[in-house]
Amino acid sequence: MKRIGCLVLAAVPVVVMAVLYVTASDGSGSGPAGGTSVSQQDLKDTKARASGTTKRSEDEQVIADAPPGLAAPAMKELAQKIVSSAENSTLNWRSAYDSVEDIGDGCGYTAGVVGFCSGTHDLLSLVENYTKAHPGNGLERFLPALRKVDGTDSHEGLDPGFPEAWRAEARLPEFRAAQDAERDRVYFDPSVRLAKLDGLGALGQLIYYDAMVLHGPGTDRDGFYVLRDRTRAKAKPPAEGGDETAYLNAFLDVRREAMKLRPTMRDTSRIDTMLRRFLKDGNLQLRTPLRWTVYGESYRLP
Repeated sequence: MKRIGCLVLAAVPVVVMAVLYVTASDGSGSGPAGGTSVSQQDLKDTKARASGTTKRSEDEQVIADAPPGLAAPAMKELAQKIVSSAENSTLNWRSAYDSVEDIGDGCGYTAGVVGFCSGTHDLLSLVENYTKAHPGNGLERFLPALRKVDGTDSHEGLDPGFPEAWRAEARLPEFRAAQDAERDRVYFDPSVRLAKLDGLGALGQLIYYDAMVLHGPGTDRDGFYVLRDRTRAKAKPPAEGGDETAYLNAFLDVRREAMKLRPTMRDTSRIDTMLRRFLKDGNLQLRTPLRWTVYGESYRLP
């Protein structure tokens, strides 16, 4: 659910994205610490490492040697519940398959298990991939409109009918599986993989995943990869000899600053009383029981 800085990512040329990133680094508080910056190519290379599309032998060895962490089925379920408490105010993350609404954040329709958005390309990608596997589905007729509104908050061509079609399709196990697969491909798997490459345990992997869901897997001014780069200007990750707790605190500080700058996301309790609570408890392996509060609601996992 990309509620922060929903920029026109799908339609903006790479050179313009680079300009946006440099502009955000002009000392106004939105750029990396110390005014440092990396190129769009560097950020894209990091994204490729996270997704596994760049098969570097040293990366593959690190992943093979690392404990399963959130990749273990029980831990993955735990992570989905925690993120769902912040995204959907419930531990029952599966209840969000049929959710669809415009929450007024400038991202158009937000729908499904991690809030795929019509304005940030991931909803379009989901429906395109689903249609390749299941042609003739109930959402296929909206593909032209989804392509047209990608990068905007427009509903043109989606109203009337899209919300009803989404809810109807979400009753099908095939579409639920497609949502899970897209969530894993775009958000969960890259978060866990990059966290392991950075030397982070289960809590660090959760913190990366929550950031990827909220800020988006982008290389724009507030995208996940830019926030990670800003953090690395302040603290070293464990893989580079840094202290894990110090690095995660720095990452949460960077995230919190980015959230406070956005008028649609000034409540930072998902950091302050959820993720930071686990970190203050020294629970780097995310062992249960867990207790936290987010957006005024309290939760517990045994």
